[in-house]
Amino acid sequence: MRPGEQRPVEGGACGGVSELELLKLRAAERIDEAAERLGALSRAIWSEPELAYEEHHAHRVLTSFFERESPAASWAVQPHYQLPTAFRAEWEPAGVQEPSATRRPLHLCFLCEYDALPGIGHACGHNLIAEVGAAAALGVKGALESLPGPPPPVKVIVLGTPAEEDGGGKIDLIEAGAFKNLDVVLMAHPSQENAAYLPDVAEHDMTVKYYGKASHAAAYPWEGVNALDAAVLAYNNLSVLRQQMKPHWRAHGIIKNGGVKPNIIPCYSELIYYFRAPSMKELQVLTKKAEDCFRAAAMSTGCTVEIKAGAHDYYNVLPNKSLWKAYMENGKQLGIEFISEDTMLNSPSGSTDFGNVTFVVPGLHPYFYIGSNALNHTEQYTEAVGSQEAQFYTLRTAKALAMTALDVIFKPDLLERIREDFKLKLQEEEFLNTVE
Repeated sequence: MRPGEQRPVEGGACGGVSELELLKLRAAERIDEAAERLGALSRAIWSEPELAYEEHHAHRVLTSFFERESPAASWAVQPHYQLPTAFRAEWEPAGVQEPSATRRPLHLCFLCEYDALPGIGHACGHNLIAEVGAAAALGVKGALESLPGPPPPVKVIVLGTPAEEDGGGKIDLIEAGAFKNLDVVLMAHPSQENAAYLPDVAEHDMTVKYYGKASHAAAYPWEGVNALDAAVLAYNNLSVLRQQMKPHWRAHGIIKNGGVKPNIIPCYSELIYYFRAPSMKELQVLTKKAEDCFRAAAMSTGCTVEIKAGAHDYYNVLPNKSLWKAYMENGKQLGIEFISEDTMLNSPSGSTDFGNVTFVVPGLHPYFYIGSNALNHTEQYTEAVGSQEAQFYTLRTAKALAMTALDVIFKPDLLERIREDFKLKLQEEEFLNTVE
């Protein structure tokens, strides 16, 4: 066997049900047994929303949850893992033989997000993402603990990843080596429908600053250099560019600073723009066009310009069809109704730092319905993700993730297909993974 491969168990059966299916039932039971604690975990995060890199309450809630869970076979928790509000919790079944050079444990990782949005709290449902990750990990652990024979060599890992909404905490963690040696990474995101995959796109943000010269706007405006004019021209340049933009390209921005008083020629203005495209390759083309628009506005007004990129680009999420097919099969067993593959592949979506993860390790990032038609990033969605109704759908999704993880553990052929899908998608992107 290759490193990380496991013995298949689907040959055994009990009353017509395979051993693997029995393990999946045990995973679901374990999640149901912990439902009250998991719901309390989610509500505690939801009730005190915190912004990127400041998720101290959510971090304490999550690390305490794993430190207190099943003391007899506790999780090994690193509470401040690479970042102040990140964490890593690990569990390995007892009785596993020591790994060798040719056979190491399979490393399965579930991700938790828990930062909120300014002003409207958990309007993207990251409290539920945290709950799903924790619940799925408990389910896999419970299933493996129920095995009558020797457990497989596997390590279950939960990573707490801050700052998805702003900054890119997962990218910080990639750069720190947190995703090194992981075999498969799984998480799930609340939405308006159930989709095993959505084409989350690549994103690049820019802050553009124009510097002019102040002057009295009535007495001697000719002495001034109007930075607001540069910002307005830049905004309009981008609007004109839209005619030549591809259908799936996106450019959206704001004028953050346009002056201090009408009778003073503005000497400073500032814009913030986000640019999105289906791939990193296309994104580079779009951002070059945008920079030309910004520089043209400076040239025509006599301002100087400073263009600063965000700390991290968010990569597009690479699809892993073998993973999403397995997830759909398990979800359907639980009654999940998925949108069609055609709809899935052609649905508009946003951006996430999970995309960067999929360039480093095979990943699954499905979306799940929570019992509400409210849209993400609205006050109505904030209310919906904190509701009791959302709990049924959240835990059902966690069960599907746990069942999929068990397939990965006990089906070597599936793991091999997942790895092949990953390699092929990287090649298609013409993007080499340079992260160590």
